[in-house]
Amino acid sequence: MVDLVNLVQTLTTPHPLDRYLELIRPMLTTRVMRAEIIHVRRSVLGSVTLTLRPTWQWTGHNPGQYVQIGVVIDGVRHTRCYSPVNAASRRDRHIQLTVKAHPEGLVSQYLYRNALPGMVVDLAPATGVFQLPEPRPDRILLVSGGSGITPVLSMLRTLAEEGYPGEVTFLHYAKSPEVQPHRPELAQIERTHKNFRVESRYTSYGSGYFDYDELERVAPWFADAQTFVCGPPGLMDAVRKIFEAEQLADRLHTEEFTLSVAPVEVGEAFGTVSFAASGVRAENDGAVLLEQAEAAGLTPEYGCRMGICFSCTAVRRTGCTRNVRTGETDSDPDQPIQLCINAPVGDVEIDI
Repeated sequence: MVDLVNLVQTLTTPHPLDRYLELIRPMLTTRVMRAEIIHVRRSVLGSVTLTLRPTWQWTGHNPGQYVQIGVVIDGVRHTRCYSPVNAASRRDRHIQLTVKAHPEGLVSQYLYRNALPGMVVDLAPATGVFQLPEPRPDRILLVSGGSGITPVLSMLRTLAEEGYPGEVTFLHYAKSPEVQPHRPELAQIERTHKNFRVESRYTSYGSGYFDYDELERVAPWFADAQTFVCGPPGLMDAVRKIFEAEQLADRLHTEEFTLSVAPVEVGEAFGTVSFAASGVRAENDGAVLLEQAEAAGLTPEYGCRMGICFSCTAVRRTGCTRNVRTGETDSDPDQPIQLCINAPVGDVEIDI
């Protein structure tokens, strides 16, 4: 079959076979993976839940992983990362995504407003190290906030479908019940699984703060558990501080969907950025390399813009860059770096 596809690809040069097939039917592909939106639900203010039917190349996901979705907006293809919320063992192979429409989110706003059944999007294989381990631990604590609910909800649903016998606590933080997605599903899981505990906290009600006392209330056994956390920086920092103080950092697993930037030191923004492959040079303004490249008129590939998906990786030929998430600097020559989370420190040559 592979040899036949390669032969047809050769015969259809200069365009790949998929370029011709998509003119007939976008989901009819030989190599490129896509997905068709078959159901759209806008039951929660500010969020949309999409059910996708992927092409034959889809091999599934592990609970907690993410996928890249690509959409064309005003003639330009944009990709973003979203975590499936469905259990990993879904028999129909469909993927369910819940997308929160962030105020500055181009793709999330587009999907929230325009997604309809029949729309076809690009799809990349599931990836990411934030996932449930094998074998399953005896106790599991899941903590999420805002749109960070998506990967841990997939974990919870997977454990429920597996008939997981251990103790599970799911603690979620949201502004209000009206904006918390999947509340009926969470209530149903807790009703049907007596070893599962589901807790919600709402910041608008004054109950949106994570501390040691809260941790003791919802999971007094947390020191013996494996804990998985995804949410905004404030929540992530609060959880990390407690686990580090209790010397339990090795039992904490985290995923961040927002970019927490280390402060820029005075005097760091100097020198020139040279985009070697394009012959373009620009004065360093202190922004990350992806933003500086775009400001110089270049269009490097990117996905999440948060250091998650590695779509914007390019080789730094010379110079020093600072990781804006950690504050660490690196100046080893000819190293691949992520453009979206690295800013130049002085003169830098990057191969784009």
